[in-house]
Amino acid sequence: MPIVAVENLKKNYNVADKQPGLTGTLRHFFNRKYRTVEAVKGISFEIEPGEVVGFLGPNGAGKTTALKVLTGLVHQTDGKVEVVGHTPFKRHANFLREITLVMGQKQQLIWDLPAMDSLRINAAVYDVPDNEYESRVDELREMLGMEKEKLTQPVRKLSLGERMKAELMAALLHHPKVLFLDEPTLGLDVNAQAAVRQFLREYNEKHKAAILLTSHYMADITALCKRVMLIHEGELMFDGKLDHLVEQSAPYRELKVEFADPVTEETLNGYGEIEEVEGQIARLIVRRDEMTAMINRILDEQDVLDLTVSDPPIEQIIGQLFKEGVAV
Repeated sequence: MPIVAVENLKKNYNVADKQPGLTGTLRHFFNRKYRTVEAVKGISFEIEPGEVVGFLGPNGAGKTTALKVLTGLVHQTDGKVEVVGHTPFKRHANFLREITLVMGQKQQLIWDLPAMDSLRINAAVYDVPDNEYESRVDELREMLGMEKEKLTQPVRKLSLGERMKAELMAALLHHPKVLFLDEPTLGLDVNAQAAVRQFLREYNEKHKAAILLTSHYMADITALCKRVMLIHEGELMFDGKLDHLVEQSAPYRELKVEFADPVTEETLNGYGEIEEVEGQIARLIVRRDEMTAMINRILDEQDVLDLTVSDPPIEQIIGQLFKEGVAV
């Protein structure tokens, strides 16, 4: 049974349509006009327990709106949504105990108090037993590599990475079954990003929690998600395995060859599309289905010192899909 089930989800907003300037303000005051914005246009998907899914899209695509519907913060215009067997917008206490929402640009910790005080408040809100509170805090702290004394400092004195770790501890203290993560590594340095990714991977493996992750850092997605969903202008463009997305959207691969002697473009004719030639190094673009045969041919016909095959960067592939706006 899916832990998250979404069927034909739609969300529209009515926004004021006001002209600029004093005249526009006066006209809008006496004769208000509105226009309808379709933020989400009938998307459907399911997520199984323990699954980690990347939810990708450009700014304004509808990602955050969809997360807000799934967590019950806003009500959908149309469609059916179930999360852990509950209707999110009803916000039943049992539902709230089974989910969590972490947004990289927002915080729930109390700024002037030590993080430990916020953790105690969350423990009380979610009815975490006293005899389990300490062990859960220690478990999360160790998984995140968080020093114990950091939790006794005011939150405002923690670094951004330390605050994000404390935010994750507060969000996961009640052991939710579904994690909705919106840009959890936003603004973090490389080491802090890696620590958060490792923590999420370990937490998923240990507690079998389902994770729906949005991020503009493709390293987050490639490190954690085997499945991705692409949303563009409110519509679902792709839902499937990440490697399938790469294969379908990038039928070509790059072949970098180092020859024993300098080569010219004439020498390379027939080996694929020439991307660059510099001395002994050549970069070629070759179709995936022809790659094996082409490598064998080059090795047979040329004196090769080194050879490397690589896919285009995932950022480039997904960026091109959003630019074209074509479903995969």
